[in-house]
Amino acid sequence: MTIDDIRIEIDRLDHELLKIFNERAGLALKIGEIKKELGLPVYDPQREKRIFDKMRGANPGPLENEAIVRLFERVIDESRHLERVRTKGI
Repeated sequence: MTIDDIRIEIDRLDHELLKIFNERAGLALKIGEIKKELGLPVYDPQREKRIFDKMRGANPGPLENEAIVRLFERVIDESRHLERVRTKGI
Protein backbone atom coordinates (compact mmCIF):
# COMPACT_ATOMS: atom_id res chain seq x y z
CA MET A 1 0.00 0.00 0.00
CA THR A 2 1.12 3.51 -0.72
CA ILE A 3 0.74 6.51 1.57
CA ASP A 4 -2.11 7.72 -0.65
CA ASP A 5 -3.85 4.35 -0.38
CA ILE A 6 -3.55 4.44 3.39
CA ARG A 7 -4.82 8.03 3.52
CA ILE A 8 -7.83 7.08 1.42
CA GLU A 9 -8.62 4.35 3.95
CA ILE A 10 -8.15 6.79 6.84
CA ASP A 11 -10.53 9.25 5.13
CA ARG A 12 -13.09 6.46 4.73
CA LEU A 13 -12.79 5.58 8.40
CA ASP A 14 -13.04 9.25 9.40
CA HIS A 15 -16.36 9.50 7.56
CA GLU A 16 -17.53 6.31 9.26
CA LEU A 17 -16.53 7.72 12.66
CA LEU A 18 -18.40 10.95 11.89
CA LYS A 19 -21.54 8.98 11.12
CA ILE A 20 -21.15 6.87 14.28
CA PHE A 21 -20.47 9.92 16.50
CA ASN A 22 -23.66 11.57 15.24
CA GLU A 23 -25.71 8.39 15.65
CA ARG A 24 -24.43 8.08 19.20
CA ALA A 25 -25.24 11.73 19.89
CA GLY A 26 -28.79 11.21 18.63
CA LEU A 27 -29.23 8.31 21.03
CA ALA A 28 -27.77 10.39 23.87
CA LEU A 29 -30.39 13.05 23.12
CA LYS A 30 -33.15 10.46 23.43
CA ILE A 31 -31.71 9.36 26.76
CA GLY A 32 -31.53 13.01 27.83
CA GLU A 33 -35.23 13.44 27.11
CA ILE A 34 -36.08 10.35 29.16
CA LYS A 35 -33.81 11.48 32.02
CA LYS A 36 -35.52 14.87 32.05
CA GLU A 37 -38.98 13.26 32.16
CA LEU A 38 -37.86 11.02 35.05
CA GLY A 39 -36.02 13.81 36.86
CA LEU A 40 -32.69 12.01 36.56
CA PRO A 41 -29.35 13.84 36.38
CA VAL A 42 -27.52 14.09 33.06
CA TYR A 43 -24.26 12.96 34.67
CA ASP A 44 -24.09 9.30 35.70
CA PRO A 45 -20.56 8.54 36.92
CA GLN A 46 -21.24 4.83 37.45
CA ARG A 47 -22.46 4.46 33.85
CA GLU A 48 -19.37 6.22 32.56
CA LYS A 49 -17.10 4.01 34.65
CA ARG A 50 -18.82 0.91 33.22
CA ILE A 51 -18.28 2.24 29.68
CA PHE A 52 -14.59 2.90 30.33
CA ASP A 53 -14.12 -0.52 31.93
CA LYS A 54 -15.84 -2.25 28.98
CA MET A 55 -13.74 -0.36 26.45
CA ARG A 56 -10.52 -1.19 28.31
CA GLY A 57 -11.50 -4.85 28.30
CA ALA A 58 -12.40 -4.84 24.60
CA ASN A 59 -9.39 -2.83 23.43
CA PRO A 60 -7.22 -4.87 21.04
CA GLY A 61 -4.66 -2.06 20.62
CA PRO A 62 -2.47 -0.55 19.36
CA LEU A 63 -3.95 2.37 21.32
CA GLU A 64 -3.25 2.04 25.03
CA ASN A 65 -6.20 1.70 27.37
CA GLU A 66 -5.76 5.18 28.81
CA ALA A 67 -5.84 6.65 25.29
CA ILE A 68 -9.12 4.82 24.69
CA VAL A 69 -10.50 6.17 27.96
CA ARG A 70 -9.50 9.74 27.00
CA LEU A 71 -11.24 9.37 23.63
CA PHE A 72 -14.41 8.05 25.24
CA GLU A 73 -14.27 10.72 27.94
CA ARG A 74 -14.35 13.32 25.18
CA VAL A 75 -17.19 11.65 23.28
CA ILE A 76 -19.22 11.28 26.49
CA ASP A 77 -18.47 14.85 27.55
CA GLU A 78 -19.77 16.15 24.23
CA SER A 79 -22.85 13.94 24.49
CA ARG A 80 -23.50 15.21 28.01
CA HIS A 81 -23.13 18.80 26.81
CA LEU A 82 -25.55 18.14 23.96
CA GLU A 83 -28.07 16.57 26.39
CA ARG A 84 -27.90 19.62 28.64
CA VAL A 85 -28.25 22.15 25.82
CA ARG A 86 -30.94 20.35 23.82
CA THR A 87 -33.14 19.13 26.67
CA LYS A 88 -33.25 22.52 28.42
CA GLY A 89 -36.47 23.51 26.74
CA ILE A 90 -38.14 20.10 26.73
